[in-house]
Amino acid sequence: MSAYRDGDVTVVLIPARFTRAEEQHWVAEMVARLQARDARRLRGPRRSDEALLARCRQLSATLFDGRVEPSSVRWVSNMASRWGSCTPSDGSIRISARLRDMPGWVLDYVLVHELAHLVVPGHGPDFWDIVARYPRTERARGYLEGVAAAAQLDRSDDDEVPAAEVDPGAVEE
Repeated sequence: MSAYRDGDVTVVLIPARFTRAEEQHWVAEMVARLQARDARRLRGPRRSDEALLARCRQLSATLFDGRVEPSSVRWVSNMASRWGSCTPSDGSIRISARLRDMPGWVLDYVLVHELAHLVVPGHGPDFWDIVARYPRTERARGYLEGVAAAAQLDRSDDDEVPAAEVDPGAVEE
């Protein structure tokens, strides 16, 4: 069973073998889940760029002792295969709007990942040591890898690129 929005239409997919009563129950349940998801998008860091920046500052205070301060953090809708990007030279962070529907701990991981780029531009061992401060790093990476695989996104193994080959002007993940 699944449900999604197609413009102004809500589409609920259920097995054809369901009885009328089961159908009514599960359609109502799946619509309620969609409404809850929509409500979550209007809370916390998902609601605005300002709220996203505030969440980034909270993570910096917790994991970086407040020493990492981005100049800006904003939602963007033009990232086809990246979850976030960072320009260390000006301290700006951009986060894919696709993360708005993902669990908060996944969004937090991407924010921590981009904050770490403000300290270490590349993906070398020093960088991953910093990212590992976030307790759900491996879980979030696995989640994102699964989403990328399911969506057949073109994901290169940036982890394998030596730090010297990464352009510190525009690091993306």
